[in-house]
Amino acid sequence: MSDFRPIVFTVPGEPQGKGRPRIGRVGSHARMFTPAKTVAYEGLVALAAQEAMQGRDMITGPVLIELHILHGVPQSMSKKRKVQALAGELLPMKKPDTDNVLKAICDGCNGVVWKDDVQATDGVFRRRYSETPGVRVRIVPLMEGA
Repeated sequence: MSDFRPIVFTVPGEPQGKGRPRIGRVGSHARMFTPAKTVAYEGLVALAAQEAMQGRDMITGPVLIELHILHGVPQSMSKKRKVQALAGELLPMKKPDTDNVLKAICDGCNGVVWKDDVQATDGVFRRRYSETPGVRVRIVPLMEGA
């Protein structure tokens, strides 16, 4: 792969984490399945990633993934606290956990940006409050051995 330009896209809406697999019964057999909400969110990630790829080939080597996780400001916050939250003085320590958001983003990029999320070898994340919730994603191809 010779294209080392980063892929940048935004997943709109309140960040969602990957839900835990559930066990369901099919006849007399137990079956694991991914919750519908997680499947829908991963589809939204894949759509945003596909638009950002603009026909590029999938990345085949290691990548750095940067996430800027933007949570909406709760309606219940006072005006003073909202101003502080939007200024970055109050930080969101709430669900979903950052690792679950990362899993949902990485799984949504499988088969679109890269072959498999095992290629994500380095990562950086930041969580903040924002008027417009979403997840800004930047995926940077890395040179092997660098």
